[in-house]
Amino acid sequence: MPLYIVGSPIGNLGDLSQRAVEVLNSVDFICAEDTRVTGVLLSKFGIKKPMISYHEHNARQRGEELLPRLLAGESAAVVTDAGMPCISDPGEEIVKLCAEHGIEVIAVPGPTAAMSALAISGLPTKRFCFEGFLSVTKRIRREHLRQLKDLPQTLIFYEAPHKLKNTLNDLLEELGDRRISLCREMTKVHEEVIRGTISEMTELYKEQEPRGEYVLVVEGVPEKAEEEMSLDDAAKLALSLEKEGMKPPEACKEAAKLSGFPKSQIYAKLRELSAQE
Repeated sequence: MPLYIVGSPIGNLGDLSQRAVEVLNSVDFICAEDTRVTGVLLSKFGIKKPMISYHEHNARQRGEELLPRLLAGESAAVVTDAGMPCISDPGEEIVKLCAEHGIEVIAVPGPTAAMSALAISGLPTKRFCFEGFLSVTKRIRREHLRQLKDLPQTLIFYEAPHKLKNTLNDLLEELGDRRISLCREMTKVHEEVIRGTISEMTELYKEQEPRGEYVLVVEGVPEKAEEEMSLDDAAKLALSLEKEGMKPPEACKEAAKLSGFPKSQIYAKLRELSAQE
């Protein structure tokens, strides 16, 4: 029987899908990051299933214990306290074990704080890089950020309130003053999106204490626009093509394509350059 990876609400219990309810009702047992938190969710939907504690500190050991049960034909679901398992949350180890032993793994998609925050951030969404939680060690955290500073993709981080100020300072120091969206308490009663620059956020949190869980969406390095080619540059390109053996009309035609200047203007300028040589 399969292992289901079930996304759970990140704040609003109403976000649990009907399919997730059906799967949780159907499996033989549920692997929960915190059985107390998951117990509240299951009770809300009238689901009564055996639960097994499965978190980052026991994932390897617990996975080896659960594998024989799955191989014997039992079905199970993995859930975390909030969001999709395996995404900065437990689940990766058991999925790997199942993949190695030919056990089917099925995703039951649910809310994900990173994608939800990116969607409402107001920053580019076509390309992004999810980095999860930064290290609590300043040296490692800064080294991590240095590896990201030249990426054009929008960057996404998770952060706890007690670490936010230090992280903002390090972002400013290592990445420079970029646009940022701080998405706080996603889907919860006090959900808030604060948009501005990193320097503005550092100043803001000098005046107030961070509260709640944050998703930080940070602007990537702006891609450099190609410099416009001048008429002289276009003519020099045509001259270079001519020296490589291309006939002048063909060279000017190719330069016109690349520069946007009319072929006739490039040809006239090309004759000037040829006369000077």
